Amino acid sequence: MNNDNQPLLRELEKLLRGGTAHVGFEDAIAGIPEALLGERPNNLPYSIWQLVEHIRIAQADMLDFCRNADYKALNWPDDYWPKETAPTDSADFERSVQAIQSDLEAFIHLLQKGDLYAAFPHGEGQTLLREALQIADHTAYHVAEIVVIRRLLGAWK
Repeated sequence: MNNDNQPLLRELEKLLRGGTAHVGFEDAIAGIPEALLGERPNNLPYSIWQLVEHIRIAQADMLDFCRNADYKALNWPDDYWPKETAPTDSADFERSVQAIQSDLEAFIHLLQKGDLYAAFPHGEGQTLLREALQIADHTAYHVAEIVVIRRLLGAWK
């Protein structure tokens, strides 16, 4: 990796981990009562569980795209959103959270070792930099929704 990219890589990592300009994923989900994970207040279309699972699925898909020359796209929107409004149990929720964190670490490792600007041969012009920005943007958008739902449920700090 070109040393000139080190400041950019540091900023991308901060952006991916969230929390510099807004609430990060870990803070948004901290201490959520299990009973509220499947609630959809005020006719909102998604529960916290569905948002967390969607973040997991989409991030895993983007990571797979970056690592896999034989990548096969998921079907939008069916493959990106869970049908169940709540997890089976708290362990199911924790597995999803752990997968998000593990995949994020794998992506950051890839980011640190890869070429930020080279287009993926199996893509349509996508680069590692673009995928990093997309993961950060996508996650931040849905983290904000989690915070709003928690506020509506009276479960925010």
